[in-house]
This record gives sequence, structure tokens and C-alpha cells, in this order.
Amino acid sequence: MASLKEILKRQPVAATIRLTIPAGAARPGPPVGPAIGQYKLNIMAFCKDFNARTQKYKPDTPVAATVKVFKDHTFELTIRSPSVTWYLKQAAGITSGSRMPGHVVASSLTLKHIYEIAKVKHSDPYCQYMSLEAISKSIIGTANSMGIKVGKELD
Repeated sequence: MASLKEILKRQPVAATIRLTIPAGAARPGPPVGPAIGQYKLNIMAFCKDFNARTQKYKPDTPVAATVKVFKDHTFELTIRSPSVTWYLKQAAGITSGSRMPGHVVASSLTLKHIYEIAKVKHSDPYCQYMSLEAISKSIIGTANSMGIKVGKELD
């Protein structure tokens, strides 16, 4: 539980912005510029910070970012790894899921693919307290809803 001193030190949050930006491609233009600029933040500082933090990803990988904007025009940036659906599409080599999941199979993956995706997602702030098994079950459910068959070996 936070002490009273810690609570009083916290800055009031003006807004929370959620963006999906390609890794290493934050620029002052749309969609970043208008979303950040309306809160009078330093857009170039945001772009440099975002691009520096996303250097480990391949270019054009969609990365989810959450920006907490404070009343004094400062910000706190939280970066998450790409979405599970993006990883599944990349692993399966498809551009979109099945139009009729459960009836038409778009592609198939092995449990090893699912485990590798789960290890990457385990580093996310929202998933770090979950077990790899729970994350894997969630990923398998997402794969099934996309029409991707998950098996022990590829057919």
C-alpha cells in the first residue's frame, strides 16, 4: 500500500494515450504528431525516446505504446511487444486469418511456435505475473479463433 507521502508526490495525469506505431518509425507527422501535440508535449523528445526503445524490433513491426501525459507537460512511455495476432500471422506466413474459423483452416502451427510467442509475451508488463502455460493457452485460443490449427507436428 502506498504511503501518504508517495500519494502526494504523484503528479496528476492529464490523459492516457494508446498508440500502435511501427518500431523505429515514430515521426512528428500523423498519427503520432496530432495525438501527442494536442497535449503540448515535446513531439521530438517522444519520437527519439520511442525510436530508441524499439531498436530491438525489426523495422515496421507494430508496437503498442501507452503514454501517460501529466499536467506539467511531461510524459511516461510504456512499450509493449507486438500483438499475439501479429506474431501468429508471422509464424504461419499468412496475411489474415480464416473467414470461417472452425470450418476453414488458414494455416497450422506447432506447440513450439506457441511456446516461443508465449516467452516473448511473458516480458510484457501485463503478462509478467502469468505463467507460460496460461499465456500459451490464451495464444492457442487466439489461434483457433483465427482459423490456425495448432498441433504437435506440422501436417
